Amino acid sequence: MRKLSILGSTGSIGTQTLDIVRNNGDIQVTALAAGHNAAALERQIREFKPRIACIWDERKAKDLKLAVADIPVKVVSGMDGLIEAATEPSAQTVVTAVVGMIGIRPTIAAIRAGKDIALANKETLVTAGHLIMPLARKTGVRILPVDSEHSAIFQCLTTLGVGAPPMDWAESVPDGAEPDDSGERALKAGGKTRGADRSRKQLAKILLTASGGPFRGYTREQLQDVTLEDALKHPNWSMGHKVTIDSSTMVNKGLEVMEARWLFDVPVSQIQVVIQPKSIIHSMVEFSDGAVLAQLGTPDMRLPIQYALYYPERRPLPGGRLDFWAMNQIAFEKPDTDTFPALKLAYQAADIGGTMPTVFNAANEYAVTQFINHWISYLTITDMIETAMGCHKPAADPSLDQILAAEQETYDLLRSRFG
Repeated sequence: MRKLSILGSTGSIGTQTLDIVRNNGDIQVTALAAGHNAAALERQIREFKPRIACIWDERKAKDLKLAVADIPVKVVSGMDGLIEAATEPSAQTVVTAVVGMIGIRPTIAAIRAGKDIALANKETLVTAGHLIMPLARKTGVRILPVDSEHSAIFQCLTTLGVGAPPMDWAESVPDGAEPDDSGERALKAGGKTRGADRSRKQLAKILLTASGGPFRGYTREQLQDVTLEDALKHPNWSMGHKVTIDSSTMVNKGLEVMEARWLFDVPVSQIQVVIQPKSIIHSMVEFSDGAVLAQLGTPDMRLPIQYALYYPERRPLPGGRLDFWAMNQIAFEKPDTDTFPALKLAYQAADIGGTMPTVFNAANEYAVTQFINHWISYLTITDMIETAMGCHKPAADPSLDQILAAEQETYDLLRSRFG
């Protein structure tokens, strides 16, 4: 039995992960963690019988404990509870599907406990990739991407004969070593980093696709009257509120650029965003000889989730399939960074590095919350990001404490400037 802990179990990724558990008979859920939806978490506890269940609010945890008193489950709360769920002793893989920087501490704790990470919390690498990836490499933990774009890149890169990220690109391998049948690197035994050098030289560019969201083709003037309801109407994907709004502003793609930089150990200059409106091509990889490999599929998040859980095996997955006879064309466009400046700001944050990606992310989190609560206009989201970045003096190679301090400073600044 594969044993799984799911952080963010009542959200979009979490519930689809549980669909995969239902469709396969060899996964045991040992821990569940949710934000505030106690009713949904109770239903999940009764169905999947985890050993640990975490809900963020302590008062809700007390009520939940009484509600599931007939089930042998330990109910915990807060950050300590989230970390306990992430490090549940029998879990082999942790699905990190919580939204925001709240995912950093439990992800680090899970890696230190030797758990593989099925990563759906992009903020973890955006803000702390310089801490996460070396730690995963040191502990031998695999970080398996769940985002559809990063999963597509990962699937294309397996043609290089490397395994899951950190992919051993910076590790030494013996001369003459080859990948084994699972696609993982042969055991390291000193010698030159021939495999790492070869992989880097073969990869020329990552082509990260984006749908363009619901406002593709809009002008800045048209965006002035956008409502929350408008922003939540993504043309292709069914996602949570935060990610859907981020997709509409192109913030989500900017975060994915920064995440890809750490996952695949490439400079940001080698990551290019391409608009592909139908979400048929989930991302592409260009090699040094000019060949391009693309991963195609229907816009179904269960595919990258299941691939991460069963890698390198592919399992049957019910659902729709691409009908190539019905497709007239696959179109591509260049991102409009004048109308959607968030993508340009993300590249700037990535180039500056240090704590600047944290400020980009924190400003967006604060702004999106304000927008969801109808306290600011749609265009103010990127105004807040630009203001926060312009006021910040980045610290290089920040510690976790410095990252969290930069987050709080960003919130304080925006609260004082925008209310």
